[in-house]
Amino acid sequence: MKVFQKIDHIISTLNVETISEERKETLQPLIDFVQTKVNDNKEIRINFICTHNSRRSHLSQVWAQTLAFHFNIKNVFCYSGGTEATALFPMAAKTLKNSGFQIKTMSEGNNPIYSIKYADNEHPIMGFSKKLDDDFNPKSEFAAIMTCDSANEACPFVVGAEKRIPITFEDPKAFDGTPQQAEKYNERSLQIATELFYVFSKINL
Repeated sequence: MKVFQKIDHIISTLNVETISEERKETLQPLIDFVQTKVNDNKEIRINFICTHNSRRSHLSQVWAQTLAFHFNIKNVFCYSGGTEATALFPMAAKTLKNSGFQIKTMSEGNNPIYSIKYADNEHPIMGFSKKLDDDFNPKSEFAAIMTCDSANEACPFVVGAEKRIPITFEDPKAFDGTPQQAEKYNERSLQIATELFYVFSKINL
């Protein structure tokens, strides 16, 4: 089974040549973490952490789960969390929808819950804002990926994390309410997808 057609098309256009050597060094610890788990035939748990768990951490969680499936890497479970819970920002959800993900709003309110599907027969990802130690997230044997500088600084230690890896991205929030908003969210989403494509493409099965 493949990912949905539009997502598959986007994946086919991702260009890892755009990733600098310096950035590849930043990504290497995550490659090493995943490779070690694959070698040991263990489950791979990755928790993407950002201050508000509203934009970058969700984009990272969704693309990581999708690309692990694309590369046929089994037993990958991706999560996201924040140092505080807010809400999955609507533009982040819309950006994923525009990229071909099937998104359903499961519950409304201040912190809506979204079902995010990338392939017909795969479990949807449940997208909602939560603290990094929420019961929805793993308690041990996971890699904590710090996707923003402020969470990286605020959480020098993540309880239960086997590895803590800073892979920070610029916040598209800076463009909220501007004419470039949709373009900048898409740009950030594609950067995250490209870098995670690179990570999973390096895994030897």
